Amino acid sequence: MSTELLPDELPAYARSLGIAVERMEDGVPVLSMPFSGTVEGRPTVLHGGATSGLLENAGFAALRVALKNIDRDARLKPIGITVQFLSAAKSKFTFAQGRITRLGRRNANIEVSAWQDDRERPVATAVMNILMARDGTG
Repeated sequence: MSTELLPDELPAYARSLGIAVERMEDGVPVLSMPFSGTVEGRPTVLHGGATSGLLENAGFAALRVALKNIDRDARLKPIGITVQFLSAAKSKFTFAQGRITRLGRRNANIEVSAWQDDRERPVATAVMNILMARDGTG
């Protein structure tokens, strides 16, 4: 079974922000978002909502790949997402990758990090708690 996440599997919101699957690292997608007027907040700085959107999509992408790897379908419903803005993201590409810290039967916990030049210096992080409902159920 493929661990790849196809670009057309990203939601329309992600594609509208220019978010794309940059590459796979250890079977987990790294998403990228170019800087443009669409995602600019104050001049030359990435808007916090766009940063949050990138983090959320990277977390969901990591979870979708993990579920695909175990041949499991689920509707993903966010329980809680907490974003921490660590520094202003400037006018350049921003990358994000999720790391699943717990994958249970009904819930998943994911940590996500976004960076620009140096992965060790994130511009924002997020913690996501996701309910996984069986496909076709409430």
